[in-house]
Order: sequence, then structure tokens, then C-alpha cells
Amino acid sequence: MSVLDRVQRAFPDAKDCTSPAMKAAIRDWFRLYFDDAATEEEDPCQRLPVAIVGRLGRACFGEYAASAQKDFAQAVLDGLEAVRRKAMQLALIGGESWLKPLPGPDGFSFAVMRRDAVAVLGRDAQGEASDLVSVEVTRQSGRWYTLLERRTQTAEGMRIENRLFSSHNADDLGSPVGLGTLEKYAGLKPQLMLPGVSGLGLVPLRMSLENCVDGSSEPVSVYAAAAGLIHSINRNERQLAREFDNGQSRVFASADLLRRRPGSSRAELPPGLFVGLDDDPETTGLTVFSPALRQQSFLERKREYLRNLESLIGLKRGLLGEVEAAQRTATEVTSSQGDYALTIQDLQQMWETALRRTLVLCGQLGTLYRLPGAQALDGETDAAVEWGNGVLYDKDKAWAETMQLVSAGMLRPEIALAWKYDLPWESEADLEQIRQKYMPAADALLE
Repeated sequence: MSVLDRVQRAFPDAKDCTSPAMKAAIRDWFRLYFDDAATEEEDPCQRLPVAIVGRLGRACFGEYAASAQKDFAQAVLDGLEAVRRKAMQLALIGGESWLKPLPGPDGFSFAVMRRDAVAVLGRDAQGEASDLVSVEVTRQSGRWYTLLERRTQTAEGMRIENRLFSSHNADDLGSPVGLGTLEKYAGLKPQLMLPGVSGLGLVPLRMSLENCVDGSSEPVSVYAAAAGLIHSINRNERQLAREFDNGQSRVFASADLLRRRPGSSRAELPPGLFVGLDDDPETTGLTVFSPALRQQSFLERKREYLRNLESLIGLKRGLLGEVEAAQRTATEVTSSQGDYALTIQDLQQMWETALRRTLVLCGQLGTLYRLPGAQALDGETDAAVEWGNGVLYDKDKAWAETMQLVSAGMLRPEIALAWKYDLPWESEADLEQIRQKYMPAADALLE
């Protein structure tokens, strides 16, 4: 039973606002990521979506650090630390994921909601979900329990509806049961209104890519535009495997050389047949078949597919497959590195925006639930986020180049120090202040 079928049975008035084309695309993105079994048509053994998502996620958080001065804000950041990689990966796969704050006696922990486990019933003018139902399935004592949680944004605040169902079959929603049937849901209420809570009490991570499926405001997977190419690569891999299977050497024997054992349905060559055989196949009734393999053609096509895949997604050339030196022109390398850097920066901005929104939301929820130490938080000022040098701009390298200009007498040391410490330098008074405070440090650097 699909997520939408479960939702419509639990909430008969619910209607998914996602188009059929987007629903099919979302299923395909998750199938490409999670499926590893070969079929007659495709062999996903390379797991390209896994490689793409993993490498982008690692590059995004390679030098990441977040901190806060307030204890409550730091506790929220600590909770986010446990789920940031999972949330980012699920957003890359499905185009959108949600951070769900879970208040507890020690502060907030977080759950991550993935796109294929959610039915979006409405979106606002900015494309963010304003009405959705999430599905959570639990197996316990031989039964399947399905919790459906509907969150709706209203003028009075955010409304939550919880409904629990039980069945003996994973594909059946079953019958409604009380929330107290399972201990972990005993504290939930069938209906709850939370005034003063922004949005749906969730923080979305939304890919900034333009929708290339149906042109709607729905966010799309990081490899949405390349899904067809990934299928082509999987087909090529299956054809290559079949080429090796079919290229195995075989010996064909004429039917008169085969006999059946009594009581056996399988034809076999009689024992001793290969003793003293004549070299001429025509006189022995045997033909040796050993075809030449065509793997080079398949590998060339595969390399071309991978290059196109890197270009569509905005990856650095050679990140998914080796590229010959002759094909890596200076222009191509520079262009692909720039595209890759911008891709990483978009992902970093997506996470930082979600982090700052989470601080505000947890401040609202913490105050509402009267958690110890809870207070209103400002997303812009109550957290400091560092991304390191990044992949496009290397501050250490830029400083080294600046010092070379100073050493060559082409740049005044005061201006270099003003750039490094973000100080004003337009007037002579500004430069004098820099000399008084920093010139001994500058002299040491120039030695």
C-alpha cells in the first residue's frame, strides 16, 4: 500500500497536490538510490546515486563547524549534529527533507522525514508545505502499526492530528487503535493546536534546483536531470556483463555425440570421448566457439555517459570516472571546478538556512513546552557557522598571494592587513591606526 493510499484511508478529505509526473519521478529517485539488484534490463552495481550523494555530502561538511554562546542554542546545535548528514543526504535524493524537533527533558533531539514517506497536501506561495501527512511504520509483537501525523498551517497556528492503525500485514493499513497501544506514542494527543509556532513545526531542506520534471514549485533531486543518463549507464553495465557472459568459450557437439543415461533426462558426452580426438572439428563433430569481446566499445560509451552526468549535476570533471589527460583542457578543468564549487556552496547555504530556522523554531517550541533553559532565539545572531576555505575560494592561498605583492612593493602592508582583518583603509587616519596596532606583526610576516 502506497503512502497516499494510507493517507486517503486515514484522512478521506486528503488530496495530494503532487502531480503524477512528480510522484513517478520521486519513486524513481529513491529506487535508483536504494536498489542494487540487477534485472534483465539494468545492472545498478555502480550505485552512481550513492556515489553522487556521498561525495557531495562529504564535500559540503568537510570543514563545517557550528557554535553558539547561549547554552540552549548550543544544545539545539548538538542535536542537529546527530542528523545533519542524514538530512542532507535525504534532501539530495528526494529534493526535500524535513527536520522534526522532538522535545524531551534534556532538550531537543531531531527526526528526519524523507520525501517518499510524506504526502504533501498543500503548499504556500513560496512552495513550502503548508499541509502534509507523514507516515511512520512500526513492527511489534507480530503486528504492523502505522502512525499518520497530519500537520496543517492555519490562521490560529499549527494543528496536529495523530491516528494509529494496526494490521497483521505490512501492505494493509488495518484498523484504527488508540495511541496508547504503543508505549512510544502514549504521550501523543489525537488533536493538538500550537499557536505561535512558525510553519508546520518542521524545518525543510529544499534543493534550489529549478524543477525539470513538471515545472512546479516542488524541489527535485540533485540528480533529477541526470536520471535518464543513470538508467542508460545501468543498461550499458548490464549489456557489458552480458557481453562477457556470452563471450565465454564453448564447445558445440553434434547431436549424434550426445547420449542419455538411463533414468536421466540430461544429455551428456560419453566418457572417454576426448581421448585421442582428431584436430579436425569436422571429423569429430565438435566446433569450438570463442568470440572476440567488444568491451572497449561499451567502456567508451560508459565514459561518455559519466562525463555528461558530471556536467548535468555540476560535478568536478573526473569525480565519477577517470578522464584522460588529453581530454582535460585547461578551460574544461577550470569550468568544471567552478561549477562544482558553486554546487557545494548552494548545499552549504541550504543547510545554514535550515540551521538558523531550526534555532528560531526550537526557541518557540521550547518556550511553549516550558523546557528547562528554553528561550527565544535569533537565527542570525545566536549561532556562528564556519565552512572553512571552501572549494572555490582559498583564503590561505589568497593571503599568501597578497603577501607576495607586499614583498614585491606592489601593495602597502597596511592595506593587506586591512583586508585580512576587515578594517577600513580609505583614509590616511585609517592607515595610521593600522600601523599603530599591527605594523610589528606586519614586519614579522615580511621577514
